[in-house]
Order: sequence, then C-alpha cells, then structure tokens
Amino acid sequence: MATLGIDLGTSSVKVTILDAQGHTLNLSKTDYTVMAPRPSWSESNPDEWWSATVSAVQTAIAQASQVEISAIGLSGQMHGVVLTNHEGRPVRPAMLWADTRAQEELELYRALPTSLLELLANPLVPGMAGPMLLWLAHHEASSYEKAHWALQPKDWLRFQLTDEVATDPSDASATLLYDLQADGWADNIIAALHLERRLLPPIMPSGARAGTLSAKAAKALGLPIGLPVATGAADTAAAMLGTGLLTPGPIQLTLGTGAQLVQLRSQPASDQATRTHLYRAADDTNWYAMAAVQNAGLALNWVRQVLNATWEEVYASANAVSPGADGLLFLPYLTGERPHHPVPTSTGAFLGLRIDHRREHLLHAALEGVAFGIRVALDALPSTSKITALRLAGGGSEHLAWRQMLSDILNRELLTVDTPAASARGAALLGGIATGIWADALATASIAPRTSLVASPEAGRVEIYNSVYAKYLDCLGG
Repeated sequence: MATLGIDLGTSSVKVTILDAQGHTLNLSKTDYTVMAPRPSWSESNPDEWWSATVSAVQTAIAQASQVEISAIGLSGQMHGVVLTNHEGRPVRPAMLWADTRAQEELELYRALPTSLLELLANPLVPGMAGPMLLWLAHHEASSYEKAHWALQPKDWLRFQLTDEVATDPSDASATLLYDLQADGWADNIIAALHLERRLLPPIMPSGARAGTLSAKAAKALGLPIGLPVATGAADTAAAMLGTGLLTPGPIQLTLGTGAQLVQLRSQPASDQATRTHLYRAADDTNWYAMAAVQNAGLALNWVRQVLNATWEEVYASANAVSPGADGLLFLPYLTGERPHHPVPTSTGAFLGLRIDHRREHLLHAALEGVAFGIRVALDALPSTSKITALRLAGGGSEHLAWRQMLSDILNRELLTVDTPAASARGAALLGGIATGIWADALATASIAPRTSLVASPEAGRVEIYNSVYAKYLDCLGG
C-alpha cells in the first residue's frame, strides 16, 4: 500500500510514491513553461500543468508497477489565480506568485480601515490572489465576469482529478482574503473590496478526503477510478510536513525558484511590523511565520542563462573565487521583493565591475548576492537571534560548496533533511492521512526523514562576509 504525492511547482511538477513506512519508492519530474508576456507579469498555461502531471504520474507508476496506490495528495505553488468556468476550464492563463502587476490595487487595501487590515495579519504583496483578482476586475473585466471559480494552482489540479472544488487553510490564508483569527474567508474584506465572494471555493482541512479520482482522470493517469484524493496544502506547508517539521521552534530554509524561511507557531501571532507572513500550517493545528524571498533560484537561473553557464559551473564558482568576489557585488532583485526587504522595489545590478573580473567572478557574486538576500529575510523573521542552526530543504540547496557559502553568510549551522522532494512527500503524507494510514500529522513523526549536519560557519569567512553584507545593505538603502 502506498500513496502518491503530486507537487505542482512554479516551473515543474514532481510526483513521488511513498509507502506506509515512509520510504520513497519513486520520484519523477516534468517541466513546463513560465511566461512573461509583459514586464512584471508572470503566467502559466494550466493545460501544460495537466499534461506535465499526466506525464510525471505515468512515469512514476510505470517505474513502481508492483505498488498498489491507495490515495493521492497534492501540494502546489502559492498565491496564484486560476480563473475557470464552472467545468474547470481556464478562461485565461494562470497568474503566478512572481507577478507584480497589481501594485496599484494595493492602494485599495491600504484604504481599508485598520480594524479590517489587522484581520489579514500579513503584509500587502501584489502577487497574491486578492490584489490579482482586483487587477482582473479592473483590467480584464470580461475574464473576471466569465469566471465561475478563482482557484489556487493545486486546487485547480484537484478539480481536474475529481470534478470537485475546494481549497485548504494553508493556501486560503495566503490570499490576502483570509481572516487569520476567525480561520476562514474574510467576508467583510471581500465585500469592502467589491470582489465576488462566489468565486472562492469552500475550505476543507488539508488532510481531508476532498473527492475521488474521476473516470476521465483515472484513464489519463493510468490509475484506478475512485482513488481518494486529499485536499492537499500549499507547497511550503506541505514541505514542512514532508521534512518532519511538526512542532514549533526550528527554522527551515527551503531553496527553489524562491526561498522560504519558516517557523511553526502554536498561536496566530502576527509580525506587528508586517515584514513577514503568517499562514496556516498543513496540520490543522499550527500556523507558521515565513520570510519569503522572491529572488533566489529565479535570479541564479537568469545569471546562468545570460552567461551561458551550466548549474555545475554556477555552484563550482563558490570555491573558484575568494569570499567577496574580489569586490564584485550582485543585487539579485530582478523582480520586486517581499516586504521584509528595506526597499522592496529595488532592482538588480552587478556593482564594482573591473577589467580583471572574469566569468567565475560574476557567477560567484550571484551566489553571494542571493545568499545575502536570504540573510536579509532571516534577520527580519522574529525570534531568530538565538537559533544557531537551520534545517535545509529544497532542490536548490544540494551542492556542497553552495551549502558552505550559505552557512558562512548566514552564520548558522545547516542541517540537511534526507528527502529529495519535500513538498511532494508532504502531499503523499496528506493522502495517507485522508485515508487513515496515519491518524494525523503528528503520527507521521515516526517516519520523518533524518537530518544531518552538512555545513558549519568558518570564523574567518564569517568575518569577511559580515563586512561585505554591510556594504550590501548600504547599496539597498537599508
């Protein structure tokens, strides 16, 4: 007996098969396109998501042909908007978390009474469902009026699997349309913004059975009709479950297209400075504080492509050049940054270029710039000064030299979590919870992945990087 986890990421879908003892039996991945039709826009074609999911699921089950799949769980990229008709067909491309076109719509939020804004318990960011829905209502009224549902990416995928519509608290709480204290849709805010309440789906627990696999989806995927499908969770919340981060205290750093620093909280205490986020966890018990970095793997991939470098060359540059990149500094802000940043509208730059700098200096400086950006976020997350170690997860954190650079710049020990795809694993666990393999999230503690120390800060490099970081902050105006 095993569960299948599907993680619908920003640029690829990952599928894992997990047995009842917590062993990963197989893992597959299929990429798709992220489009930028205009500056500040970020979109995807949901039909590509579905095609990629079919391909990844078929590959995974073909390589584990003797395994009986008993349930499906989901996770997915956060904040997006998929406008669909009543049958789940998209009426326009999906808008993604990196999209910043809704800057002006944030003024409608700022005009709300303080008593209403406090219910959101989160900073105002354009790439979230609420502001993006406002933009659609104002600039694409035809699409907005045609829509029957406004779904998060993983919820759209579940609609294709089950013909049922729902969302979960971890995704709903990240829309800027959710009352964190009341733990449900903020109907008074939705009304004050003149948004259509009918567009928002019902909320179910992340580990609930939200439907069963339809005949059409089963045929496409090669799975039995009627398999239970869990509601699922936002990818960051699913990753915490998948890595065994089940109790408040530790901080986990996940590196991918973006980066997230997260810490579980037993109570919904928000950041009064509204620099960091507060969302629901996937366990139906806790919340989590998060400092999110938009420009992590996204910025590194841009540098890699512009310089025609392989990923191995990017990461190898960490050892090829001395700390500080011989005076070269990279600001990775190719898109707008989250509110933890002293100047969220900063733009990217290479600073201090000289004729003696070579390609490896540019690559090395890019790694340092992204790591400094993560340090800015870590410094903004409340109650981190006494934390001496960080749990490390995500596909963008696997190279040894890159891990050491992160440890030196963040001045923390790094503990890697032994799982290749944390969000997909978390999704599979939610499928198991929905079908009773595990009673709840805490019951998965016995099969949690192991952690191991992979990097410790070296005093000499920490001192150098502290000096470079001060210059970095000066360049930001911080």
